[in-house]
Amino acid sequence: MNYDVSFKYIIVYLSIYSRSFSFGERKIIITIHALKRARQRNIAFPDQVYFTICTGRIKCFGKNQIKFIKKSQKGSIICVGEETYDFIIIKTIERGK
Repeated sequence: MNYDVSFKYIIVYLSIYSRSFSFGERKIIITIHALKRARQRNIAFPDQVYFTICTGRIKCFGKNQIKFIKKSQKGSIICVGEETYDFIIIKTIERGK
């Protein structure tokens, strides 16, 4: 599969289902960097990322930084983001131990 074609597919998928991809009143925005890291770390996107944000443990740190943490069989999935007034911007996705 061509890398650029699959990337466009993910962006289209998010734009179609953007209504259900929110956290409370805030919309979730996932950066291109986070998409690349999820793909690099073999994290099933958007399924595992969606469940991590919806059902994961929340840890706030810094002034407006947030982590969504969900344990899985292959290790925990961590979505690191930043809170703004209207949005939560997911900047990177990683695997923990």
